[in-house]
Amino acid sequence: MTEILRPTNALVLDRESVCAGTTDDIERREWLVTNGRGGYACGRVVGGCSRRYHGTLIAALPPPLGRTLMLADVAERLLHAGRRDSLEVLEAQGTRLEVASAFHGFRLVDGLPIWTFRIADVELEKRLLMIHLENTTVLQYRLLRAAEPVSLVLRPWLSPRSHDAAVSAALAGDYAFSTHDRRVEVALPEPLPVLRLMLDTDDKQLIVEPHEKRLMYRVERSRGYEHVGSVYSPGELHVQLEPGQAVTLVASAESWETIQALSAESAFAVEERRRRQLIDLAHPRARAGMAAALVQAADQFVILPARTSDEVLAHASGDEARTIIAGYHWFTDWGRDTMISLEGLTLLTGRHREAGYILRTFARHVRDGLIPNLFPEGESEGLYHTADATLWFFHALSRYLAYTGDRATLRQLLPVLEDIVERHFSGTRFGIGVDSADGLLRQGAAGYQLTWMDAKVGDWVVTPRRGKAVEINALFYNALRLLADWLREEGRDESAAALDGHAERARASFARRFWYDAGGYLFDVVDGEGGDDASLRPNQLFAISLEHPILAPERWARVLDVVRGRLLTPVGLRSLDGAHPDYRRAYDGDLRARDAAYHQGTVWSWLVGPFVDAWLKTHPNDPSGAIEALRDIERHLYEACIGTISEVFDAEPPFLPRGCVAQAWSVAEALRTWVKLCERVADLQPSSATPRELLAASAAAR
Repeated sequence: MTEILRPTNALVLDRESVCAGTTDDIERREWLVTNGRGGYACGRVVGGCSRRYHGTLIAALPPPLGRTLMLADVAERLLHAGRRDSLEVLEAQGTRLEVASAFHGFRLVDGLPIWTFRIADVELEKRLLMIHLENTTVLQYRLLRAAEPVSLVLRPWLSPRSHDAAVSAALAGDYAFSTHDRRVEVALPEPLPVLRLMLDTDDKQLIVEPHEKRLMYRVERSRGYEHVGSVYSPGELHVQLEPGQAVTLVASAESWETIQALSAESAFAVEERRRRQLIDLAHPRARAGMAAALVQAADQFVILPARTSDEVLAHASGDEARTIIAGYHWFTDWGRDTMISLEGLTLLTGRHREAGYILRTFARHVRDGLIPNLFPEGESEGLYHTADATLWFFHALSRYLAYTGDRATLRQLLPVLEDIVERHFSGTRFGIGVDSADGLLRQGAAGYQLTWMDAKVGDWVVTPRRGKAVEINALFYNALRLLADWLREEGRDESAAALDGHAERARASFARRFWYDAGGYLFDVVDGEGGDDASLRPNQLFAISLEHPILAPERWARVLDVVRGRLLTPVGLRSLDGAHPDYRRAYDGDLRARDAAYHQGTVWSWLVGPFVDAWLKTHPNDPSGAIEALRDIERHLYEACIGTISEVFDAEPPFLPRGCVAQAWSVAEALRTWVKLCERVADLQPSSATPRELLAASAAAR
């Protein structure tokens, strides 16, 4: 497989690499392009749709619509020398896919996909992008080589529905269309906007030939969902191509004025320049290799909210609104994921101004001392059922200040932060409040899952963790110390001293209550519904990894030895020790089966962040143990959604990628810790340019 370490920041897969393995392996190789608004285009690398979320244009529309599948697919075939060659993947008999014989290879260059097709003496290249901050997809086809002109036939397929709706839920209608010059308008059922198509050539022919077909979506079937749905096409576009000539198809939910403001050729030049600037802005050690690929992946998650209220409130105060989408395809913006991801996605990448926008956007949504857990698809109001997202807000602000020194934002947010702490002491929603008996923070309400381990099926909360959870108290202690420091810097010594007193009491209680001496690690929950919970989970790492660690340093090494030995994998950390009776080896099956495994062994790659932070605090002169946590991340960039990192992995080898194909905190924490390890390795061994080289040297020594 081709190495990623190259100055062009390209990930290259030939036909053999893409088609290697089982049908499931081929299905897992996907591509993703986004538009900075939460909209996206996505599909299998070999072509076609296998998920409800696959489509050439999924537009981010204002509430109440949300993200909507506007254009499902564009089928392509070539007519030349008396031949008709399809560029589509075909469903073969049995369980295998028949990949088009013309498919030659795929590469991702600066985060943008390029396909190559070869048939006899004909070579065609296909490129795709979405225009930044527009609901517009641009497809370009260039005839690289041919002995004579060829005809390219494009058939658009429609299946208008919410991107999250079942594949059988396409809105009914005749999808009437009209044409004028190079423009085609498809009137979708109300309340959807018109789908506009434009081909940038006069040498074309539109053949009106309505057609409907039924598709079987393989991934939906494997996940236990409805998996058969209809797609509709009004006809075909035939284009004559000379060798060296290119033609571009634009599909958009925008107005004609917006679409035509930027020529198709300029669209590629502008977007490529924007993407190169992302690399130039990033940390110097994130400008090549795996880190550069992750910088491009990071861009997918930083978005302009679809909520008009956010934009209006921000503009009224001379500000801008931004947020972070937690994962593609189905997540919206989540408070917890946003705050954990902020450093890796925006600060390490040099996007400091956007980091400030994000923090101030969420501050405007604080209610009863809480920031939203999430904003539901197509809605303007957030849901607040979270005990940790608000505490991560303090951590994110601290990292922002470390990079920017922006005291104006700190002073603007201080009243909000003080109100948050006061609400936590007096008690707020969902049973979140400080226990006056010991100063520790408890949480829990029937029917709710308030920590990051939040799987729920119907009325079944899989890991309720009600009581005093280990990471919640680590985060609360860190928040108290941070706020005390900020108040002291503002000359408010008396208020700072009071917070220090609360923090010290919590630290003493934590030391007394959370240490599980028999195991040499920390209880996951104390004072829970079933007493103290000694399940071995990675949540205890935050007692070491945060800026103000609540756990006494003399216990760090023992905790890390246990976590490293029983939870660490090459792609992240298991969410539960394998000896536990509730442990699940694989995250697969229907929704209930998956949620039963979600935090019961399933590996989460974002946890490399706290592990690396804790390891380097405990073993500052030995980064090799921390590097193990990232050992297979680079390989993973080629195996699922190319160039990004999945949400979760199975708990046992071969650690198959699962869940969302692209997850914000997975990318953010891998990027952040990789750069951190590069810095540490360079400090300790200047001759080793990267952590990979140090890891190889360590392995050779063993």
